[in-house]
Amino acid sequence: MPDTPRELDIVLYGATGFAGKLTAEYLSRAGGAARIGLAGRSEERLSAVRDELGAAAQDWPIVVADAEDPATLEAMAARTRVVITTVGPYTRYGMPLVAACAAAGTDYVDLTGEATFVRESIDLYHKQAADNRARIVHACGFDAIPSDMSVYALYRTARDEGTGDLLGTDLVVRGFSGGVSGGTLASMVEVLSAVSSDPEARRQLFDTHTLSVDRSAEPRLGPEPDLIWRRGRDIAPELDGIWTAGFAMAPYNTRIVRRSNGLLDWAYGRRFRYAEHMSVGSSVAAPALSVIATALGKLTFGVGGHLFRLLPAAWLERVLPKPGTGPSRSTRENGYYRLETYTTTSTGARYRAVIAQQGDPGYQATAVLLAESALALALDRDSLPDRYGVLTPAAAMGDALLTRLPAAGVTLEVSRLS
Repeated sequence: MPDTPRELDIVLYGATGFAGKLTAEYLSRAGGAARIGLAGRSEERLSAVRDELGAAAQDWPIVVADAEDPATLEAMAARTRVVITTVGPYTRYGMPLVAACAAAGTDYVDLTGEATFVRESIDLYHKQAADNRARIVHACGFDAIPSDMSVYALYRTARDEGTGDLLGTDLVVRGFSGGVSGGTLASMVEVLSAVSSDPEARRQLFDTHTLSVDRSAEPRLGPEPDLIWRRGRDIAPELDGIWTAGFAMAPYNTRIVRRSNGLLDWAYGRRFRYAEHMSVGSSVAAPALSVIATALGKLTFGVGGHLFRLLPAAWLERVLPKPGTGPSRSTRENGYYRLETYTTTSTGARYRAVIAQQGDPGYQATAVLLAESALALALDRDSLPDRYGVLTPAAAMGDALLTRLPAAGVTLEVSRLS
């Protein structure tokens, strides 16, 4: 399908929700000449959001669309180059929009952290999206752009310096302040609810290569556990003295990064191994904290789905924060993250990538990352890889997104350690 002219560059679907409003606010400041529309179920509520965005957004059209009416999603997708969706849980509401974008040849970005949804998206729509030259890009928020783009930046540096393939690669959360969004918790409930009753969903959840381009072609590297505790010095000499635990989002982020390697034709290397950790410090209690935090993570990840036989999803949905809710502006603005990713290449060279951003990771920072992903797809088309289908941020946007991040307040620096 040719890149036909569209009325709009970007449509933001879910603009009246909490994450949607934050994304709209950022686009109103950073969207430049992009032609942007706001979409959702209620024209009245969409107009109220637009009225709060200032002069830059007052000409943005309102697009009424509903996940329960596929025809409205198809009409929306046909009007624009890129659709941003913040409407989750994606397993429940997301697939009709993926279908509409794949059919229309429209690029798509979302915030999903639901691996089972991504797998179904691949199985159902990867070929159609590729045939119609659409880029369906999942995981464009804090999960999993910092992970995905850090490894991509390490690969680019090693390639440019001729130091070989990436081998053992470990991300460590060194600083983090912020909460978990209601939408993220709703997605976790959705995933755990599915695996409690569906053996295939359970198999996918525990398969570390569940998002693989070709499962049979994956390197045979032995076990790659999602949640492990390690001394910092076992990851890199620079981390001597600290202890780490498994990072809560590792079971999702690692699969996105591994899919990137496959989509890039194993450019990171056939012996590339990737894991994610969080620092628990260097106090006398740190070793115990490392073990306890990792054990709790494994308990939640390993048996969480089974709890739904005792705690129905409807009960959990009543007590957990609701999608569309979030913290105050001051809390969002005071949040931050800093992640360090260490790798050793096949020639023995060692590198570190440091990515950092101000803003609550689950809200403020995520809105920036999501919006910049859409802007890259809409406005930087000449510099995007000639790659289509159900993709990852690194595979879909690569250097174009790396170029955009600094101006958006996201620092990503790679240094050679030895």
